[in-house]
Amino acid sequence: MKIKENWHLPNRDQAAKRNRDQVETISTFQITESQKTMGLNQKYYISTYGCQANERDSENIAGILEACGYSPAQNAQDADIILMNTCGIRENAANNVLGEVGSYKKLFKNKPDLIIGVGGCMAQEEGFTRTLLEKYPWCHLVFGTHNFNQLPDYIERCKNNEKVVEVYSRQGEIYENLPEHRAGKYKAWVNIMYGCDKFCTYCIVPYTRGKQRSRQPEAILEEVKVLKKLGYKEISLLGQNVNAYGKDLPNSWDFARLLEECAKLGIERVRFMTSHPWDFSDEMIGIIAKYDNIMPYIHLPLQSGDDDILRRMGRRYTSAEYKELFHKIRNTISGVTISTDIIVGFPQESDEAFEHTLDVVRECRFDNAYTFIYSPRPGTPAAKMEDDIDLQTKKERLYRLNELWNRQANENHQQLVGKIVPVLVDGPSKKDPNVYCGYSDTSIPVNFTGENIQEGDIVNVKIEQARTFSLNGIKVD
Repeated sequence: MKIKENWHLPNRDQAAKRNRDQVETISTFQITESQKTMGLNQKYYISTYGCQANERDSENIAGILEACGYSPAQNAQDADIILMNTCGIRENAANNVLGEVGSYKKLFKNKPDLIIGVGGCMAQEEGFTRTLLEKYPWCHLVFGTHNFNQLPDYIERCKNNEKVVEVYSRQGEIYENLPEHRAGKYKAWVNIMYGCDKFCTYCIVPYTRGKQRSRQPEAILEEVKVLKKLGYKEISLLGQNVNAYGKDLPNSWDFARLLEECAKLGIERVRFMTSHPWDFSDEMIGIIAKYDNIMPYIHLPLQSGDDDILRRMGRRYTSAEYKELFHKIRNTISGVTISTDIIVGFPQESDEAFEHTLDVVRECRFDNAYTFIYSPRPGTPAAKMEDDIDLQTKKERLYRLNELWNRQANENHQQLVGKIVPVLVDGPSKKDPNVYCGYSDTSIPVNFTGENIQEGDIVNVKIEQARTFSLNGIKVD
């Protein structure tokens, strides 16, 4: 593969740089008259990997494509442009994306005008992008996390038979007023900040998403006001570490204040994710407890229960500090549920260190947990650490961990049998149209039956059966 002079490829060292320069906010979306019609009578298909931030980005990407005249396709086979919005958190994510790109080779041969593109976090990784360029020549467009607002230009160039590679390793900007196609009618993602400056040693996000940069509070609150007017019942405030919101702003706004002002707007449900224990303040806890429309659900990543592993992960707290915060949240916010993230098999995790993690899980009794075997990401400090733990040991630890928290979560949920919980209705089940699905205020999936139920309703459901991952019940008046 010959690298062309006009290609911009990712650079890890450049992506790691940070300065105190003011972040640029770009409030206008530019598109030419010819670009507004270049997708007429054509369809787009977006494949989204990863977190809620990626899902929100895909809503903007869809809006941009529709601004270019494209309409959504039901599947990739019917599309004239296919874009993959990727996540770089786990190693197998790269394999999944490359597998999807590979599956489109035959499709491209049968439709040579088809535009196939890969964007998002994975494209920000040097090794992945080079592999993509070397082995998947039918991929015509590669773009990163900082510049999808320029998609109309890139698509126009692709239509003129140019291969476009535009991945920028920079600290990033804030884009306001981008076109959007919201995926739902009643629940909405709201970005409050982008990027991350924590630099946990295992995490690729600070390199793929740029430095921490907070949106102006006025812009966030205006977005929430508009969503409320449009009939949305629930918003989720998004950021890599939402409770670090405002630390980069020259005013006195912090996340506790933003959360309170969002609640005051009167939208029925306010959620947020993800929180970092390091920045979780007493003011935040008090605000959550104060407002009924701030949902009593906290995602609080632990990652490990061993202090040495936490130190080597760069997490900035000890297991004792985490537990102190955990119990403070439990004791202050009525009926709160708490979920977590845990990594097993981090480099040089001893049997004793793993037992420390189990000890924390036994004490905290999480309501849900997202557990993973450590996956080294190229370019992160942890990827250079000696890892002498065999895969079988890691799998056994993951099994023991899952067995423990699954049992505890089930026991927690059994306490809800016979109780009434409020549920925001997502709609009928795909398996049974007589059963409806939704989420409780504490973010537990609920399947239920009843009469006169509409998508977007908030209904009371009496819980009749509890499981590890969901609840079953019946609507009550």
